[in-house]
Amino acid sequence: MRSLKFLAGLVGCLTAGASVAQAPAAQTPASVPVATVDADPALWVVKDADTTIYLFGTIHVLKPGLSWFDEAVKNAFDSSQQLVLEMVQPEPAAMQGIIMKAGFTTAGKTLTEKLPAADRAPYLAALAKLDLPAAALDRADPWLAATQLSLIPVLRSGYDVTNGPETVLAAAAKAAGKQITGLETAEHQIGYFDNLPEDLQIKFLASTVKELPKVNETLATMVADWSAGKPDRLGKTLNEGMRETPEIGRVLLAERNVRWADWVAARMAQPGTVFVAVGAGHLAGRDSVIAQLKRRRLQAKRVKY
Repeated sequence: MRSLKFLAGLVGCLTAGASVAQAPAAQTPASVPVATVDADPALWVVKDADTTIYLFGTIHVLKPGLSWFDEAVKNAFDSSQQLVLEMVQPEPAAMQGIIMKAGFTTAGKTLTEKLPAADRAPYLAALAKLDLPAAALDRADPWLAATQLSLIPVLRSGYDVTNGPETVLAAAAKAAGKQITGLETAEHQIGYFDNLPEDLQIKFLASTVKELPKVNETLATMVADWSAGKPDRLGKTLNEGMRETPEIGRVLLAERNVRWADWVAARMAQPGTVFVAVGAGHLAGRDSVIAQLKRRRLQAKRVKY
């Protein structure tokens, strides 16, 4: 499911996405208790005599009820002085402004007009099924339309970025007075998509439209593998589509993993304990941060629960 792989990699659009497409998340009535299910997602540690760096893979949106911030994850977090995320989430208004500037245009052909003739009818049908007007995303870039279409059914089925590990960890770090830093900025993450050639963006949108009926099913599989601590299975689901379009996989996955492994290697020269939380797909597979660290003679060991 290529659209979900893109969605899983784009943290920045998640918070502001609902307001762009007017798709609020499903609400659970306060009187209906949510059952708690134990989750043990994968956690690694790289350490030397005076430095410890934990590497935690995340799923950016979750439903309520998963108990993952406990046991080994909580112990590692509590022992850390610094939280490092893919990016530090800007305030909603600022995030919205970044997306509007990068993802919308007021001139030229509309998005519908840009689509190949064979893709227009399925695209318009997808909008109608989501109760969106035909012109709702006509001034959006194809990459933004694709992420919005993927996000709407996810939010409506009860997934929420506020339940995601990044939001939970950032709130806990702030409450504990821990330093919070980002490996990238919101502009960086949006730029990965916005700078893709338009023909690739259009292919991405067409693929997203085809995959929409299964978007929640695929995300549920990802969450199940994440909860069970099965990074190889999760990585395969998240990353296999990147192999189909190497130019996209290079930008969104391989090159970022190299940069992040370089960051970890450099940080090992400073004493202290750091908790790093990035998308789980970046910690699995032959191009993962874990594999890149091994090439730098740094061993990341799996933390046992």
